[in-house]
Parts: sequence; C-alpha cells; structure tokens
Amino acid sequence: MTSPASLSPAQAAARLEEFTVIDVRAPGEYAAGHVPGALNIPLDKLPDALPALKSASARGSLLVVCASGVRSTRACEILAGADIEAATLTGGTSAWQGDGRGLDRPEGARTTWPMERQVRLVAGSLVVAGLAAGVRYPAARWLSAGIGTGLVYSAVSNTCGMASVLSKLPYNRAPRSATDLDATLEALQR
Repeated sequence: MTSPASLSPAQAAARLEEFTVIDVRAPGEYAAGHVPGALNIPLDKLPDALPALKSASARGSLLVVCASGVRSTRACEILAGADIEAATLTGGTSAWQGDGRGLDRPEGARTTWPMERQVRLVAGSLVVAGLAAGVRYPAARWLSAGIGTGLVYSAVSNTCGMASVLSKLPYNRAPRSATDLDATLEALQR
C-alpha cells in the first residue's frame, strides 16, 4: 500500500475550495475548532461513511484532517482500501493553526485537549498509579506493564484503543446541534 498524498497547510489553503474536507477527530475536538468548511466524520465511524465518501470523491478531491496527521493518515489508508482517493493535511489542525490559519468554531463551543494529549495524560497516570500501588501490592505493577504493552502495540499498529475509549467520554462529544453524522453523510451524497 502506498502512503497517502499529503499537503502542507499552505498547499491545502491555496486549494481549499477544491476539496471536500473531512475531519476525523472526535466530535468534541472538532467542535473546539476545525479547518473552515470541514465536515466531521470520526475515525471510528469512517466505515459507515464509505458510500457517502465514495460519492463525494467522484465529484471532487477529499482532504482528510485530524489534530496531528496520524488519524488522517490512517483514514486515508482506510479510504484507499475502498478505492477512494484522499489526501491528508500534514501536521493536522495543529499545523494549520501554527501556520497562522484560522479555525472555525461553533458559537459557545468549549476547547478540549487534542486526543493525543488526553492519551498521554491517561496512560502516564495509569503507569504512575500502577507503580505507586505496586509498592504495597506488587501485582498492581501489571497495570503499568499492560499500559506499556498497549502503547507499544499502538505505535506498531498505528491504532489506539485508549483513544477510541476516550473519544466516547462526554467532554469529547460535541453538543447535539454542532454535529450530526447522518446530516453530514446526507450532505456528502449531494
């Protein structure tokens, strides 16, 4: 499998009107700020959206975006497996904003931490908790070993089970009015 095409923020901004932009972050992350015009289809919902994305790609190019480029690269691989061509934004919304480009935010949306930062906080906390509890209860060290093993698997497979779990927490969900997957899929079919 070849790597997906990637565009720098400057390249993407110069051609933004040509793209249907798909943001694959969790709804809460999306609501906290996204590339102008982006539609939210969380990575875990991408398989459900393949028919609509195939239809959209027949009409024009797709640009897939996340916070740093990791999830969007994974999304592009999933799309390529379904014969849907898409490009990814190098560095994601972090690079977009770092390049001085604005993000759209729904009115009243709260800011949430990027998923990678949430994973680092939870994983680090669990490792420390396992080691601290292991002083009194040696078997608790297995928690640290399990988290470490999960992080290694995450790096090797370029997936993250902890991110999937964290994305379901209430603060990672957008308000109901901010994003509706069915409405997004319907808009892609047009």
